[in-house]
Amino acid sequence: MKIVLAPDSYKGSMSALEVCAVIGRALRAELEDADIEALPMADGGEGTVEAIVAGASGRIVELTAAGWSGEPIAARIGHIETEDGPCAVMEAAGLFGLPMVKPSERNPLLATTRGLGDAMRQVLDRGYRRMVIGLGGSATNDGGMGMLSALGAKFWGRDGEELAGFGRDLAELARVDLSGLDKRLAECAITIASDVANPLLGEQGATRVYGPQKGADAAMVELLEQAMCRYADQVEDAAGKRLRDFPGAGAAGGLGFALLLLGGKIVPGAEVLERIVGLRARIARSDWIITGEGRSDGQTLFGKLPLHVGKLAQSAGKPALLISGSLGTGWERLQPYFVSCFSTVTSPVSLEECLRYAEKNLEAAARNAAQLIKYCSRRQ
Repeated sequence: MKIVLAPDSYKGSMSALEVCAVIGRALRAELEDADIEALPMADGGEGTVEAIVAGASGRIVELTAAGWSGEPIAARIGHIETEDGPCAVMEAAGLFGLPMVKPSERNPLLATTRGLGDAMRQVLDRGYRRMVIGLGGSATNDGGMGMLSALGAKFWGRDGEELAGFGRDLAELARVDLSGLDKRLAECAITIASDVANPLLGEQGATRVYGPQKGADAAMVELLEQAMCRYADQVEDAAGKRLRDFPGAGAAGGLGFALLLLGGKIVPGAEVLERIVGLRARIARSDWIITGEGRSDGQTLFGKLPLHVGKLAQSAGKPALLISGSLGTGWERLQPYFVSCFSTVTSPVSLEECLRYAEKNLEAAARNAAQLIKYCSRRQ
C-alpha cells in the first residue's frame, strides 16, 4: 500500500517537514507494510523554500540580506535543477516574515522588502535566471519599494533625499526613476507563488485587508492607503503600464505589484509546488493521500493547499484524508473532497495548549486515520 503525505505546515507549531515525520511515524506503527512517500508542501508562505527543496531534491544556499527592519540577517534560499536550468527559490516569510517580528514591534511603516532585492541581486550574480518567489506571510506594506531600491530603482522624497524603501517612505515619495533597475532582470523568468488574489488598492487591497494584522491601526491604514495610491501612480507612470488592479498585486503588502513590474507571473502557490515536485503523478501512483494544515475552515476553499491536494486526489480517483490542527467554521464544505476530515484537537483547550501538545495530538489523529485506512483496505 502506497500513501502520499502532502501537508502544509501547521503555522506556529510544526513545519510541513515535521508534520510529515509525525504522520509517517504514526502510520508505520499501524500499517507495517505501508510505503510512505513524504512530500512537505506550501502555498507560497512560510516553508515554501524548504518544501520545494525537499520535493525537488535541491539544496539550501545561505546568504546575507536585509531583514524586515533593514538590518542584515542570515537568509536561506533554495537551489533546484529544472528542465530549463538552475532555479533559485526564495520566500518573503523567510526574509521579512510576520513571525520574525515581535507582536509589540509590528509596524508596517518601519518594515521593508529590501531583503528580497538583496537576495535577487546575489542570485543574479551567481548566474541564476529562473526564480520562484513565495509571497505569503510578510510583515511589510511598502509596495515593493524596498525590493526595487535594492535592484537599482531610485526613489526621492520631497526634500530631494533618496528613500530607502520602508512603508513610511510611501508618503514622502516625490519622484521615481526605474532606469537603473538591474538589466539582467530582463533575462529572467520569475514565478510569483501566492495564494492571494487581492489588488493593490481599495477595500480588498493590500493595506485595508492585511495592514491591521501587520500592526497598522485605523489611522495608519488610511495613511498607507493614500500613500500607496500616489506610489502606484508614479511607478506606473515611470513604467508605462498599469498593474495595480492585477489579481495578486496586493500580495505581501504590494510586493506582488513590484514583481509584476519586473515581468513576474503570479501562479497559485499550491500549483507551483505541485508542478515542481510532480505531485499529480505521485498521487496517480498512490493508494491513499493525506494532507492538512494548522486550521481548516471555509477559507480553505479559496485556493488553500489542502483543497488543491484534495481536488488532485479526486481527479485521480484516489481517496484522500485531511488531518488539520483544528476544524473551524465552514469545514464541512470540504467533505466532498475527502473521505474524512480529522482535527488533532478533540476537546476545548487554549491556543497555548494546542501548540504545546501539537505533535502528540497530531500523532494520535494520524493513528486514527491509519485505522480508517486499515479498515477500508480490508473491505476491498
